[in-house]
Amino acid sequence: MKTRLFGILLVTAVLFSCKNETKTDVTNTTVKPEVTEVKNPLIYPEEIHFKNLRQVTFGGDNAEAYWSFDDSKLVFQSNYKKWNVGCDQMFLMDANQTFDSIAPPMVSTGMGRTTCSYFMPDNKHIIYASTHLANKDCPDTPLRKNGKYIWPVYDTFDIFIADLEGNIVKQLTNEVGYDAEPTVSPKGDKIVFTSTRSGDLELYTMNLDGSDVKQITDELGYDGGAFFSPDGTKIIFRSSRPKTEQEIKDYKDLLAEGLVEPTDMELYICNADGSDLRQLTDLGNANWSPFFHPSGKKVLFSSNFEAERGFPFNLYLIDIDGKNLERVTHGETFDAFPVFSNDGKKLAFSSNRNNGGGRDTNLFIAEWVD
Repeated sequence: MKTRLFGILLVTAVLFSCKNETKTDVTNTTVKPEVTEVKNPLIYPEEIHFKNLRQVTFGGDNAEAYWSFDDSKLVFQSNYKKWNVGCDQMFLMDANQTFDSIAPPMVSTGMGRTTCSYFMPDNKHIIYASTHLANKDCPDTPLRKNGKYIWPVYDTFDIFIADLEGNIVKQLTNEVGYDAEPTVSPKGDKIVFTSTRSGDLELYTMNLDGSDVKQITDELGYDGGAFFSPDGTKIIFRSSRPKTEQEIKDYKDLLAEGLVEPTDMELYICNADGSDLRQLTDLGNANWSPFFHPSGKKVLFSSNFEAERGFPFNLYLIDIDGKNLERVTHGETFDAFPVFSNDGKKLAFSSNRNNGGGRDTNLFIAEWVD
């Protein structure tokens, strides 16, 4: 799932199988920016794309903050125990709010585990995936198997539409298996999501009412975390693509147990109907949580391809033709889940910065400078 489980353990353990060499040297792809004095203590000196940076949450694991179509609100997921949740639930905020002493309103049921909320075009409803129909309790969350870091892919996830008071108004999926990771096209006409209904983790599109479901990927591997381009014509996503017999066996064996290993993923791009599919990155390690730049000509994503120990994860920009790779953040732990506002002026993302060396992953909003 599009999850912040990466951030939970990054500061305390080596989670990822690392490669001795990476296939691209980021320092050779862009001109290194001059280091200038930055007054905002949350911004590292090299982070020239951030004019300002504001911390939104101050505890727990908070991630996947997505803007309403009018940029006035965001919806995000959190497991912050002080907000009376046992695992990820969905919360609503105004774009200018900060939660250092108060809790935001919950807009999911409070039952089961939820993931991947997103605003609908009317700004009055959200979609998200939840396991609450199967069990009101939080499901177990295995993080390691045979010494390897894993993600659970719950077959009880289905996708729902809710209003901003938390009332579910429609169930969009009702298939056996995993249905999750929905996002909405900026054109306001389609949803893309990940499902195991074919026996593998593939991408599908559907109308906003759940009709006209179409499968758009069909290669073995975990295709997920998909987003439309600003004009709705393209889709960017992450994928693990096992190649060798052993890799294929390991992938299928884990998937049969409802698990995936997300430590070796690259970015892929295609047209909104799945045509013209091509691999965008070939960096090694984990490249994930991609989101289109407002121009539609670049993609911002998180990666640990430069890491020697599996972390840090930082944000990078890359052209949609795979050229001009540029490092955007310069942290030593975890930066991920970048999401531009619809007007292109702000960027929401999750980070371990300013957490006192602990495990908390918090939300931040930056004023973006090209």
